[in-house]
Amino acid sequence: MDRTNDSTKNHFILLGFSDRPHLESILFVVILIAYLLTLVGNTTIILVSRLDPQLHTPMYFFLTHLSFLDLSFTTSSIPQLLYNLSGRDKTISYMGCAIQLFLFLGLGGVECLLLAVMAYDRFVAVCKPLHYIAIMNPRICWSLVSVAWSCGVANSLAMSPVTLHLPRCGYHKVDHFLCEMPALIRMACVNTVAVEGTVFVLAVGIVLSPLVFILVSYGYIVRTVLQIQSTSGRQKVFNTCGSHLTVVSLFYGNIIYMYMQPGNSSSQDQGKFLTLFYNIVTPLLNPLIYTLRNKEVKGALRRLLLGNREVGKE
Repeated sequence: MDRTNDSTKNHFILLGFSDRPHLESILFVVILIAYLLTLVGNTTIILVSRLDPQLHTPMYFFLTHLSFLDLSFTTSSIPQLLYNLSGRDKTISYMGCAIQLFLFLGLGGVECLLLAVMAYDRFVAVCKPLHYIAIMNPRICWSLVSVAWSCGVANSLAMSPVTLHLPRCGYHKVDHFLCEMPALIRMACVNTVAVEGTVFVLAVGIVLSPLVFILVSYGYIVRTVLQIQSTSGRQKVFNTCGSHLTVVSLFYGNIIYMYMQPGNSSSQDQGKFLTLFYNIVTPLLNPLIYTLRNKEVKGALRRLLLGNREVGKE
């Protein structure tokens, strides 16, 4: 047993989808294509937001951070998954597992809070338009982003060591495709009620609290929109806020299902595919949602691709 315990300090085995070997080659191709599109889409959003002067506003400042988060979040696990899908080697080093867990928890927490910050930005823009520039000044924007990053990192620093140091009695096979907290907790050979309770409490603070703030913000936004007489004015608000609400629905739907259920009642297969959706599909869709529904982003893309002269001729 001592020898086995020593081995668990060196590596873990990510079982992933190895119980369905016929799916692995298909998953490899699909996930690789989705990952490449995610890289292209989010990098495009970042470049367009930074290169086009017309997009140097708080909304696109936060969108740039969201795209950077999606890039980092996906890259923290998908390359390892592609490596494991491409051959028989399913191992990940203990240090690699620790880094993956830390990034997964930290970046996920930051995104929860950043989406709340973006909701506040929309609230100020719609409900207090005359004071928008004064309220959402660069110093406030950077402060809000800094708070989101600090809280996300603090959450990860609190939960990663607790999860990794749970006694596993020599068991080192993770029934998942990444070192995710619920999967690692299931490996423990001791009672984990206290740990699960701590996870639930922290999830309330970093998941549910921002969600409640988002819903309250949009409650005020809806009330303000109903008072707008102009149809075009309403449509503009709906287009801008609709993109953010779609992203919030995709993100929070998966997070709440995975982390807010007592005892982690979801099945392991459901957990894997939900995490895959949350880890690759959501970051892939975010740039499309903001691009397809946003005339400003599409205009900026045209200006960068075609040049100001040709766009002006149109």
